[in-house]
Amino acid sequence: MTNDSHPENPRSPGEETVGEQLPDFESQPLSRDEYIMALAHLYRGELHRSLIWRLRLDTTTNWAILSTVAILTFSFNNPQYSSETLIAGMYANMVFLLIEARRFRFFDVWRARVRMIEENFYGPILRRELRSAEKYWGSQVADDLLRPRFHVTKAQAIKARLSRNFVYIFVFLLLAWVGRVLAIPEVQGQDLQSMFGIGALPHWVPVALVAVPYTLLVAVYVLTPKVTPPEICYWPDPDHPGEDVPSLDV
Repeated sequence: MTNDSHPENPRSPGEETVGEQLPDFESQPLSRDEYIMALAHLYRGELHRSLIWRLRLDTTTNWAILSTVAILTFSFNNPQYSSETLIAGMYANMVFLLIEARRFRFFDVWRARVRMIEENFYGPILRRELRSAEKYWGSQVADDLLRPRFHVTKAQAIKARLSRNFVYIFVFLLLAWVGRVLAIPEVQGQDLQSMFGIGALPHWVPVALVAVPYTLLVAVYVLTPKVTPPEICYWPDPDHPGEDVPSLDV
C-alpha cells in the first residue's frame, strides 16, 4: 500500500541514482581568470578595511592634540589650577594612547594581508616575473583568514604609536608642567608645597602622579622589542607561530 504524501522513487540517504552527478564545487579547479578575480576582490576588501582603521587612528590622534591644546590654554590662563590641569592632561593622553594602540593592532591585521598580497601577487605581475617572494604566502593568508590573530603585542602597538605621535605630546606636557613649577613668577622663591602641591595634598603627590605615567612610557619604549617593518615581514616565525601574540579578541 503506497502513501501519496511521499515522493516517487524514494531512496535512502547516501543512495544515488545511476548517472546523477552531485555538485562538489570545492573539488573543481579554478581557472586563471576566476583565481585573479577572487584575489582582486579579496585585496579590495582588505584594503578598504585597512583604510577604515587607518582613519580611526587619525581620529584618536586628533582627539589627543585638541585636548592637549585646550588643556594648555586653560592652564596658562588659570595659573592657580595649572598643575592639576596639566596632570589631568597627561592621564587623558595615556587613555588616548591605549585606545590608539588597540586600533593600531586591528589596523595592522588588515594591513598585513594587504602587504602580503601586494608583495607576492601584484609585485610579480608588475615585474613580469611570476615568482612570489614568499613561497607559501597563500597558505599563510588563508590561515590568517580562518584563524585571525594580532601580529603585534599590546606593548609593541603602544611603542609604535608613542614613537609616531604621542612622544611629542607627552614631552610638551612635561615641559609645560616643569615650566609651571620653575618659571612662573608667582611660584618662584616659595616653598615646595606652593610649587608642587595640589590643594591640601603633600607636595610629593603631584610629583608621583607625573613620575608614574612617564616611567611606564619609558619602560615600554626601552624594554619592548622593536616591531619588524611591514615591508620586511608581517608574519610570525613558522617555527614559533603565535607564541608572543595572543588571538584576535574583538
